[in-house]
Amino acid sequence: MQSIQSQSFKDFEVWIVDGNSSGEMQAYLKTLLPPFYFISEQDRGIYDAMNKGISQSKGDWLFFLGSADVFFDTDVLANVFSSIKEEHSLVSGNIRYLGNTRPFIYSKHKTIKKPIWSSMIWLWNGLHHQGTFYRKTLFSETLYNLKYKILSDYWLHLYLFKKKIPCEILEIVITTCNSDGISKKGHWKMYQEEISLKTNLSSVYLAPVFYMFSLIKYAFRKL
Repeated sequence: MQSIQSQSFKDFEVWIVDGNSSGEMQAYLKTLLPPFYFISEQDRGIYDAMNKGISQSKGDWLFFLGSADVFFDTDVLANVFSSIKEEHSLVSGNIRYLGNTRPFIYSKHKTIKKPIWSSMIWLWNGLHHQGTFYRKTLFSETLYNLKYKILSDYWLHLYLFKKKIPCEILEIVITTCNSDGISKKGHWKMYQEEISLKTNLSSVYLAPVFYMFSLIKYAFRKL
């Protein structure tokens, strides 16, 4: 909240999507003044909450900030919106990881993750949603797929890549992200989702290839 409030760029609204949390949190949310708004009700997971935020938003651009993540500095939004080209509807910058004390698929010594928007996205998610801005019109045809509880952001990025949506890459660090989230725990269930979403967006004949690649990544992470 503080990292949003301190932004030098002020032309935004913020929708906090709360999963019907405790009375103490409810009391805090009720103290917030515009441009901060909230809804508080049960949801069906992370991406259901994000879809609710999309439906509430009125702006031209959307950005999703996790509860454990912060903007990198006070000028992030100013720098992004002074750099966006009118013809683009997808814009992504760097993120910085903090918080994880164990190695995971990104080296713990390389805390900066840069976006990738190429065919390599079929191997791993080249965009991190905490570093990516989406023009709201992108969601006019589809929302986050609730079939995928952990990797629906990856599903969306592959979907947009298949539609040949161009992505503007910015050399700006957007957020500092906690790297202990659900997609960094390395559970096999996550890799099952990865196999499924890649297969559904390509061909069933490629499922064995996706399975082997996911198995290698899973084994690497466990080792």
